[in-house]
Amino acid sequence: MHRSRVYAVLIDTPEAEADSAASFWSAALGAASVPVPSEPQFTVLHEALPGLVTAVQAVDDLPRFHLDIETDDVEAETARLIALGAMQVAQWLECRVLRAPGGHLVCVIPVHSNPEVFEAQSRTWP
Repeated sequence: MHRSRVYAVLIDTPEAEADSAASFWSAALGAASVPVPSEPQFTVLHEALPGLVTAVQAVDDLPRFHLDIETDDVEAETARLIALGAMQVAQWLECRVLRAPGGHLVCVIPVHSNPEVFEAQSRTWP
């Protein structure tokens, strides 16, 4: 058995437009934008969607939205989503990038939230 939960909603934006996108979404959602010094591709939109991390991510690709699903077992969660119809398209460090039916991206990542939050909000899968 393993556990997982939606951890983040990412607003993927071409690198050249990331700063203006962060400013726009910050104002549109009434959320402070906070750059992440250790990961400069991310600008967090603090409390934009309560309970979820929301961030603008600078990417070398087309604009889109994607979800991050955090889990205590990346391999098991990846296998579960593939069995549901997703297809793995990439791997970055411990993270797996999947394309769900319909074309949307989903990243499966190790647990990033506080253990108490993960325990309270995650679902258990066989």
